[in-house]
Amino acid sequence: MPTDSAPLAAAPARPATASPVPPWARRAAAAALWTSLPSALWRFAVVAGVPVGLARSEYDAMLIPGWGYLVVPALSVLQESLAFLTLGLVRPWGEVWPRWIPRLGGRPVPVPAAVVPAALGALCCTVYGGLFVWTTLHADMEITRWGAWVMNACYVPLVAWGPLLAAVTVHYYRRRVNGAPGPAEKDRFLVWIKP
Repeated sequence: MPTDSAPLAAAPARPATASPVPPWARRAAAAALWTSLPSALWRFAVVAGVPVGLARSEYDAMLIPGWGYLVVPALSVLQESLAFLTLGLVRPWGEVWPRWIPRLGGRPVPVPAAVVPAALGALCCTVYGGLFVWTTLHADMEITRWGAWVMNACYVPLVAWGPLLAAVTVHYYRRRVNGAPGPAEKDRFLVWIKP
């Protein structure tokens, strides 16, 4: 058995963002992703036939059985995909187009191309979160008491998605336009997320 004492090649360095991203922004972006997961899992459970306390009429309203088997999971996948894009606001692939994208790969992402959709998404998520709370408090659903508790526990985190996305979007804009954040900016936003 030959022994090769050649040194191991160093792993390639991870690409970094042009300006450093503070830990609070990374945590807020990750939290935005995680806030959308429980509701997506609840919808997958509904489609999979897991008893979640809903009456038959509620399944009929979701078109299950029927198109709901396609639409409900597609909604969950779309929601998680959009939530995943929040990470692009704190990762290098949010500043430079990935190389696999034809004609754009390797070029800088224009700030408005990221900020405008993210800001609109933050607005939509915030409005949706508020409407969800209103609807839940005034809904006339046929659902058991424990089913309502489980559904609310899965959907309430969505209320935080919009504000988290907004905070990360503002940080992305300031970081990309003004360069590296100064100490004042690090302390000004989301102080409660700091360790």
